[in-house]
Amino acid sequence: MSVLPLVFTSGWASGINAYAVVLLLGVLGATGVADEVPEALQRPDVLIAAGVLFLCEAVADKIPYVDSVWDAVHTVIRPVSGGVVAALLAGHDGSLPQLAAGAVGGSSALVSHLVKAGTRMAVNTSPEPASNFVLSTLEDLGVAGIVVFAVFHPVAAAVIAGVLLVGGILLVVFLWSRVRRFLRRRKQRREERRVAAARGAGTHGTGTPVA
Repeated sequence: MSVLPLVFTSGWASGINAYAVVLLLGVLGATGVADEVPEALQRPDVLIAAGVLFLCEAVADKIPYVDSVWDAVHTVIRPVSGGVVAALLAGHDGSLPQLAAGAVGGSSALVSHLVKAGTRMAVNTSPEPASNFVLSTLEDLGVAGIVVFAVFHPVAAAVIAGVLLVGGILLVVFLWSRVRRFLRRRKQRREERRVAAARGAGTHGTGTPVA
């Protein structure tokens, strides 16, 4: 129970940027700032991999439509990462509390990931690209701030994360019409590419354009 607030907060943050969570916790543990960080997250190879992937996400997450593709790829990665980090924070290999912590971390990561992905879909219907950059930067700063805050004040950080999670869900519901518009546009682009590919295949197969 004592680690549950940190587990929930790390799960919420993992749903937004899993690599940043691993990198931050690992650095805090390796530098001796936090004693609660498991050694598995402090390993140099883990920190290097998390750092490289964080830089990749920092770029992809700020480009319109590329961010939604990136989110789709990470629909499994972020919840799994949130669950693993939560289980490591709970300790006691194979114990019921560790499994429960993994479930809490993975679930909160999944919900926050869906909120982030839905918000990005809505933002991508906007004609200007600046909103993606601003939103991504705020997410990165928010994750960094709350994860560090959670190490020293886990309960307060968990309350903040919970409020942000509920607020994010309400925001996605409010922006649902924009999300549906994004999905329609994506479906239309896929259909256009399919038709273009079919026409190209017909042209190469017969030697003459297909009407």
